[in-house]
Amino acid sequence: MIFTGPRPRVPVPETSFTSFVLQRAEQDAAKVATVDVTGAHAYTYGELASAVRRAAGGLRARGFGKGEVLAVLSPNVPEYPIAWHAAALAGGAVMVLNPLDTVDELAGHLNEAGARLLVTSPSEVAKAKALATRTKVTEIIVFGQAEGQAAEEAQGVTPFASLLASPLASPLTKEAPPEDPSIDPAQDLVALLHSSGSTGYPKGVMLTHRNMIANVLQTSLVAPVGADEKVLAVPPFHHAFGLIMVMNASLLQGATLVTMERFDPEAYLRAIQEHRITRLYIVPTIAVLLAKSPLVDRYDLSSLRSIVSGGAALDPEIARLAQQRLGCRIGQGYGLTEALVSFMQLDDSPAPGSVGRNAPNIECKIIDVRTGEELGHDQDGEILIRGPHVMKGYLNAEEATREVLEPDGFLHTGDLGHFDEAGELFIVDRIKELIKYKGQQVSPVELEAILLTHPKVADAAVIGVPDEEASEVPKGFVVVKEPATPEEVPATPEEIMAFVAERVAPYKKIRRLEFIDKVPRTPVGKIERRSLKERERAAR
Repeated sequence: MIFTGPRPRVPVPETSFTSFVLQRAEQDAAKVATVDVTGAHAYTYGELASAVRRAAGGLRARGFGKGEVLAVLSPNVPEYPIAWHAAALAGGAVMVLNPLDTVDELAGHLNEAGARLLVTSPSEVAKAKALATRTKVTEIIVFGQAEGQAAEEAQGVTPFASLLASPLASPLTKEAPPEDPSIDPAQDLVALLHSSGSTGYPKGVMLTHRNMIANVLQTSLVAPVGADEKVLAVPPFHHAFGLIMVMNASLLQGATLVTMERFDPEAYLRAIQEHRITRLYIVPTIAVLLAKSPLVDRYDLSSLRSIVSGGAALDPEIARLAQQRLGCRIGQGYGLTEALVSFMQLDDSPAPGSVGRNAPNIECKIIDVRTGEELGHDQDGEILIRGPHVMKGYLNAEEATREVLEPDGFLHTGDLGHFDEAGELFIVDRIKELIKYKGQQVSPVELEAILLTHPKVADAAVIGVPDEEASEVPKGFVVVKEPATPEEVPATPEEIMAFVAERVAPYKKIRRLEFIDKVPRTPVGKIERRSLKERERAAR
């Protein structure tokens, strides 16, 4: 049985992604498109579109075009969409990188994609330079002005402003610089994001121009933002949620993006008050702040009209408390990096715990996890999704792509759920092993591999355990080796957690650890995570 949503299908324009997103730039030329939370740096829509075209010319002067990859390593800043769309307009693809990742992790991503241009911020120049020595990156381009130590580190890099001053750069006109006429929206890549998929290490998710247009179009239909609205851009643009729903859907609809480089509770609440923010995109961690923190009472948040939660499951009670406190509706969406905007609460009274109904153009089916048989209403099974927004595949990973993408276009999500009779989707559990820490994806396989390099660890398993603030935190279950000599100091949980923390990004740290006698495994050696989760539930 194939489930569809209440809204009719809509055509996906056959054009390039940048042309689609910036189609209103000329008519909204005087309106602010992006502004830093401090108010120090801002671009109108006219200035943004002009900068995109000039930067695209600067990239072409460097030989950048179709088949090339530009990487962006930066927190959210007003110039981020300029760099992103300049590369897209020049015909290349953009790989967005998480500044919290380690040099080892980032180098792997850059080498896999073969990126030779890296755009970064002053705060990340040192890391960018370290990456250039280990990758194919030949030029580092830096946003803004570097000061102090950052200015010293910025020696030998290219200021972003000089990219806009290239001889091939040109002002905003309909003719120049022309887009690459050879772009095939259905086949050519425009974005590379990273996801651990259903299992394993992070993989590059390949999204075409058509995929991205479909994603942004669906977002604008199920969670529309008025042209007079202001959006607080806190979800990072390197994440699918921030890149598609926050940055590009807002620009498409003519809203103003107020960017924040990093989340701080008081600064966040102050920004809502001072900028008169009307739309928030949040992860469940922020929902807890809005629902329970006494800080909220110190600020005027009356400008808020609506809130959309994503990145991880939102507790219905937390949503109710936040909605009651703020007096504005909170909706929840569901998707994944491989197919972001798949479901959204469309009406005013969704069922508690539901993630809503299918967005336009989305087909879905539920299958038995053992037999693959299609299931009907109120029957739990794996959720499969099909639509024009579904990724082209994983970068350099044909086997992994075949495992999740069926020949008929349906994508295996790895999530367990069901549809009720009203057509609302309920997520029951995750078949896949991915951990969602404050909206960030954490691969247990990656953490287990690091644990096993500790000299005192004989075996290890990692699962996500519930946490009110973070949604989930990684917890390790470790079998320790017997001391080789009486003088050897036995391992401690703190020692092992610190060992992992030194080797991963902060959001990937193991936050809890328990010693056990044996890691439960199947006859073929796979970790039985479900039994560890049952053990954890019983302990609580």
